[in-house]
Amino acid sequence: MKKIIKYIIKTILILIRNIFKILPISNDNKKNIKIKLVMYIIKLKSFIDPDNIIYNFIKTKELSEKEILLLSNYNDYINGLFDIGKKSNDFVEYKKNNISITEEDIKLITYYLPQFHTFPENDEWWGKGFTEWTNVTKAIPHFVGHYQPHLPYDNTFYDLSNLDVMRKQVELARNYGIYGFCIHYYWFNGKRLLEKPLDNFLNSDIDFKFCINWANENWTRKWDGAEQEVLLAQKHSDEDDLACIVEICKYVRDERYIRINGKPLIIIYNSAILPDVNNTIKIWRKYCRENGIGEICITGAKTFPTEDPLIYDFDEAVEFPPHFLWRELPCISSKKTSIHSSFAMNIYDMSDYINQKQYFNNKPERIYRCVFPNWDNTPRRGNEGFLFQLDLSQYKNWLSDIMKHTKENRKQGDRLVFINSWNEWAEGAHLEPDRRYGYAYLQATAEILMENNEY
Repeated sequence: MKKIIKYIIKTILILIRNIFKILPISNDNKKNIKIKLVMYIIKLKSFIDPDNIIYNFIKTKELSEKEILLLSNYNDYINGLFDIGKKSNDFVEYKKNNISITEEDIKLITYYLPQFHTFPENDEWWGKGFTEWTNVTKAIPHFVGHYQPHLPYDNTFYDLSNLDVMRKQVELARNYGIYGFCIHYYWFNGKRLLEKPLDNFLNSDIDFKFCINWANENWTRKWDGAEQEVLLAQKHSDEDDLACIVEICKYVRDERYIRINGKPLIIIYNSAILPDVNNTIKIWRKYCRENGIGEICITGAKTFPTEDPLIYDFDEAVEFPPHFLWRELPCISSKKTSIHSSFAMNIYDMSDYINQKQYFNNKPERIYRCVFPNWDNTPRRGNEGFLFQLDLSQYKNWLSDIMKHTKENRKQGDRLVFINSWNEWAEGAHLEPDRRYGYAYLQATAEILMENNEY
């Protein structure tokens, strides 16, 4: 009987919380109402958990309303810590799919980060043994209900210097309908970083499509390409542009390289940082024409501050969300319950953007579309991070709409949809399975793909 009562009380509390969130009143009024409700909620929670130290402390002390609210928030935050690693209601186990892609079909390409291995520069800049997993595993929730850390399913903290890891990734990606990886490529005036996974892949027999995104920003301590605390700078010149395309072409010549109607697809991440974008493009085209590559499909990413890359001489443009998204979304940071006195996160709600299909508003006429499953860079930026809030169903709706739009507006052989990303774990943007959702995002991706490719 007591279990039934507990269940009823919990259900009532969830209902109250959900109603409270949508009340059409100001945040100040909500805070005043919340303080008054807290004591009643404490009585209910004390019945559910009579041994809870915080609730019993609140009941027996004469505390101010602010102190009561703060202690209640601490209790909710601590309870959330015990939920880290628990499976959500959307959790999905691995499922074997049977997906094959034809030229008529939509082709899903996921951005791919090759940062999950050690190399000397990272040892110097961040400490010996640093990889992206270092950021991922140190992440903490910054407000009540914040999903952090994102931890890989089955504790697979892999090392990308091991070619067998990439074999398993490819097997997993293919099973869920991913056509290829767009691997971030790091070139700094003749110096390469993170090249080992890509070079291992190139020299392997792994049968999987790939292309390159030249991540041509400065390498900085804040991971944002800004000018502050530059660790490795870009110094662009005609000579460097030529040397860069010569190096890239050793990948382009591979038969697995992704081509658009026969043209190798090469992406430039930040065109604005180049002193003369059109001249860089000219140098690249000339070299490829004169050295057996032929025509190439040079594509500019829609990254800040370049909202329309097609103002330059690119063949195509590609989205790279969440760039520019913050201008279209409501910031809901003030609605979150943080226990930090210096809480400075920027949290954006994607609900209206997706429900109202705002992703079709004011886009360049010719652009490859891109979606992401989640995005949260607090593992890198801590309490100053950015979070773009959406759930699994919203991801599915977004991806489905973009696929339908691509099928209707792109010709056969040119129906590409990008996903950010396969493995950006420190930005919360990963299709790879985690402990909370398992393979849910991969399975959702596969199902939407099969629906649009008429399986």
